[in-house]
Amino acid sequence: MPTAMYVMSPHHLAVAHAAIATPGLDRPRIDDRVRELRVLVDSRADLVRRRTMVINQLKAYTHLWLDHTPGDLTRRPGMTSLTALVDTTDMSDHVRRVLTEMITEIGELNKRVRGLENTIRELVTPLAPALLEITGISHVSAAVLLTEIGDITRFTSSAKLARYTGTAPIPVYSSDKERYRLHRGGNRRLNSVSYTTSIVQQRFHPGARALLARHEPTKGARGARRILKRHLIDVIHRAMIQDRATWQHHITQHQLAA
Repeated sequence: MPTAMYVMSPHHLAVAHAAIATPGLDRPRIDDRVRELRVLVDSRADLVRRRTMVINQLKAYTHLWLDHTPGDLTRRPGMTSLTALVDTTDMSDHVRRVLTEMITEIGELNKRVRGLENTIRELVTPLAPALLEITGISHVSAAVLLTEIGDITRFTSSAKLARYTGTAPIPVYSSDKERYRLHRGGNRRLNSVSYTTSIVQQRFHPGARALLARHEPTKGARGARRILKRHLIDVIHRAMIQDRATWQHHITQHQLAA
């Protein structure tokens, strides 16, 4: 009888890589309230993936049948415009039914995603006030940080957190010359949050723009962005330590497998 094989999901594989890259780190510990957030964050991610797939398929169909590329279908104006176009364009009943069903599904997914985001906002706000003060950290991003990191106190320094998130530059040797690049391991969800935050800060935070301008002449644009991402981990680590110290509820922690 063939032996069943266990296939890790991309997320669990990324967590495993992050654990390997950070030897000596305590196993994740997660508080009850944060554990609740984790379910909501994972559910939202699943819905967003499903919505993206349906939107991409619908855009392909509308381009084929209507010679039209719809706008942002995660928002009401884009949905309203496309619905009106499908209702008024001459096409077969079969095609109209398929397009209408897909529009309806996207509308339902939009509603569910917004509902989860509202609940996430309510739960994460009292847990992460300092974290939410950081430019580029949304309520969803803060929830991802809390749920993926667990108890921030297990990271005794921001350097350990940087290594875990894959934002600590690592040396690369070429032709006897040392250069640095971002570590491709680490927790990919956390790495994605740091990347998004750095992009927002680059646009809206004067300090981030000054840091990039200071380092670009010697490090190049990519090198300067690596420095910004690493700096943001310091900021995030301090904010999470500050938030953790202010929690007033009784903390019940659970061990989670890496």
